[in-house]
Amino acid sequence: MYYLDFDTSEVEHGCASLEAMASVPPAKVPAVQAEIQQVLDWAHTAFPGLQAPLDEGREWDFLVQQQAEQVAGQTRQTFTLSLTGTPQFCKEFRGRFLVG
Repeated sequence: MYYLDFDTSEVEHGCASLEAMASVPPAKVPAVQAEIQQVLDWAHTAFPGLQAPLDEGREWDFLVQQQAEQVAGQTRQTFTLSLTGTPQFCKEFRGRFLVG
């Protein structure tokens, strides 16, 4: 990952929250979107049919947010990718994306 750098935190019942944010100029938006899609494609492949809120008994869930901002007179797009997952999901995620 070049643009997405994940922070992790533990939430209830051993599940974890993984969150990454990237703020880029418009020309870099496709690259960030590709990284987000890479993560989601992996998750859907590694845990097929198991994406939904964890309190519904599933393995993982996600939220992607995008917002345009003006920073020092320049337009930037800020993306936030939030994932929640069971301990097994998080272990495999770390192994795949080298999140420590």
